[in-house]
Amino acid sequence: MPYHLTPDIAARFAEIALGHVTREYPHKLDQVLEGPEDLRGPRALHPIFFGSFDWHSCVHGWWLLLRVRRLYPDLAVARRTEALAGEMLTEEKVAGERAYLDRAYTGGFERPYGWAWLLALHAEAQRHRDRAWAAVLGPLAEAFADRFRAFLPKLTYPIRTGTHFNTAFAIVLALEWAEANDSGLAELLRDRARAYYGSDRDCPAWEPGGDDFLSSALVEALCMRRCLPEAGFRPWFDAFLPRLREREPASLFTPAHVSDRSDGKIAHLDGVNLSRAWCWRGLAGALDPPRAALARAAAEAHLDASLPHVAGDYMGEHWLATFALLALEAVP
Repeated sequence: MPYHLTPDIAARFAEIALGHVTREYPHKLDQVLEGPEDLRGPRALHPIFFGSFDWHSCVHGWWLLLRVRRLYPDLAVARRTEALAGEMLTEEKVAGERAYLDRAYTGGFERPYGWAWLLALHAEAQRHRDRAWAAVLGPLAEAFADRFRAFLPKLTYPIRTGTHFNTAFAIVLALEWAEANDSGLAELLRDRARAYYGSDRDCPAWEPGGDDFLSSALVEALCMRRCLPEAGFRPWFDAFLPRLREREPASLFTPAHVSDRSDGKIAHLDGVNLSRAWCWRGLAGALDPPRAALARAAAEAHLDASLPHVAGDYMGEHWLATFALLALEAVP
């Protein structure tokens, strides 16, 4: 039986996120120092997103909390989310987050992973019409949308690595926000995706690397499914992964082995498994029945490998539930 999201699982994920979005330490800052006066703690630098080990994980921890609150509004954990959001998502604190972007040397801050997740958070907040969270977060979302507008035209080559710098993953998340808020940015995202990936053929899928948490092959395919019309996607996909019926490349059907979940980089490999499950499920609906069945089976195998490990060691616990939610919420 396919894995699916249930209220109990959603509540568990939200409890995990509530346990770390306000946990300040340990913390890995993304900061360039201009002088000794810049040596400040996470909470002083980032009034909202100071928890979860790093800024981007805190952002998508909040995305998870708002998502669960919308999907299952009657859960007790939803009340806790509302209370904490009322305390944290304020105009004053958003202004503090926004001010950080005006510092020198912040052009590459969280580019593009954190940018995309902030837009995803704002898109989720817009669905909560009984709260002012979207209006409050709006200036921060616009700031990161501006960064996408400035950056993508000068990004000559896509970044294909399976980590935070991956261009395709950022386009997938940012496009959902743009389609609801900025048609010009949406078209820019689609244009750049077609330019970056439109001529890709016979992907070897040399993955995962030792610290990947994304499948560079599958997230590219998902990006193109979102950016191409239906009639254009199938021919592109047929050329991109031409031997899928033979379960080739085999790497895409083989869950990553995680040898040490206390090592933050090696723990990324649980993310490979969860993000592949999300991608396989997201692609299945666009494939013919035999390949769709293979995609769904591959998703289940990858969930088997890593869904039991979303909590335990903090190196995975501070972020994996987000990717588990993406995978489980995707239609298998």
